[in-house]
Amino acid sequence: MIGNTHRPRRLRRNALVRNLVHETDLHLENLVQPYFLAHKIDAREEIKGFTDVYRWGIEKLSEKIEKDLKHGLNTFLLFGSVPEKEKNDQGTPAYEEKGTLPQAIRKLKERFSDSIILLSDVCLCPYTSQGHCGLMEGEEIENDSSLVALGQMALTHARSGVDIVAPSDMMDFRVGYIRNLLDEQGFEQTSIMAYTAKYASSYYGPFREALGSSPKGDRSTYQMDFRNHTEALRELELDLSEGADMVMVKPALAYLDVIRAFKERSTVPVAAYSVSAEYQMVKLMAREGLANEQKLAMENLTSIRRAGADILITYFAEFMASEGWLK
Repeated sequence: MIGNTHRPRRLRRNALVRNLVHETDLHLENLVQPYFLAHKIDAREEIKGFTDVYRWGIEKLSEKIEKDLKHGLNTFLLFGSVPEKEKNDQGTPAYEEKGTLPQAIRKLKERFSDSIILLSDVCLCPYTSQGHCGLMEGEEIENDSSLVALGQMALTHARSGVDIVAPSDMMDFRVGYIRNLLDEQGFEQTSIMAYTAKYASSYYGPFREALGSSPKGDRSTYQMDFRNHTEALRELELDLSEGADMVMVKPALAYLDVIRAFKERSTVPVAAYSVSAEYQMVKLMAREGLANEQKLAMENLTSIRRAGADILITYFAEFMASEGWLK
C-alpha cells in the first residue's frame, strides 16, 4: 500500500468538487471588447482574415452595444481610422473633432451615458501615410514631436467624453505628456491605460488588416523586442512615474511571464490584450475541427487571468457575454 496520505486527485473527483476549490475566475466585469469603426454610419463590414469581427458604422455600433449591455458587457475599446486618401505625413486626421472616433464617442456617450465605459485608442498609425505610430523625420521616427500629435488626439477624445485614453504608440514620455495636457485642460478625471509593454509581434496581422495600418518598414525601433523581459519592468517604472492609471501587456499568451511580473510590481491595475492572431488561431482550429472554440478560448483567457491580468481585452468578450460562457 502506498503510504503517502496526500492525494491531489481527491479534489478533482467530480465537477462539483472542482468548482468548489478552483482558483481563477473570469467575470464580465473584467472584460473589454474592442470594436473597429467604419467610415459609413450604417456599415457592418467584414474583415479579411478576422472571423466574426467587423468594422462598425456609428449607428450599427450603437445598436450592437445596446445588445451587449443586455448581456452584461459594458466596457469597450474603440479604434478609428481614415481612408487611405485622407492620411498625411503628420497624421492630422487623428485629432480632428469631426473624425469617426470622436464622433462615435460622443454618440455612444449621449445614448448610454455612464452605463458604459469607453476606452479610445491613441495612436497615429491609422492616420499617417507611412503607417507608423509616430511622426517621421527622414527615415527616423521622431519621438518628441510625436508627443504633440498624440496629446492632441487624447485631448480630442477627452473633449468628446471618453472615460479612458489608451496610448498604444510606445513613444517615450507620452504618458506624462498626455497626463499633463489633460490636467491643464480640465480633464483630470480622464484615465490613462498605458500600453506599457507592447511588443513588436507577429500576432497583429488581422488587426492591421482591420485598420489598414501596416507600416512602411517595421516598428522595432519603438515597440519592444520579444526577447526582452527586464526592459518591460523599466517601461513599467516609467509609466507609473508618469501617472498611468492602468498598465498593459500586449500580446498576452506569449508574454504570461511579463504579465505575472507586472502584477507583482504594479501599484495600479494590470491589463492584458489578447490580440487578433490569438483570437484567430482559436477560430481556425475550431473551423478545422481541431478544438472546441469555447473550451480553447476559455482556457487561453483563464491562463491570462491566472498569470495576473486584472483586465482582459479580448475579441471573445461579446461571445462570452451573448452565449453565456461564464455561467
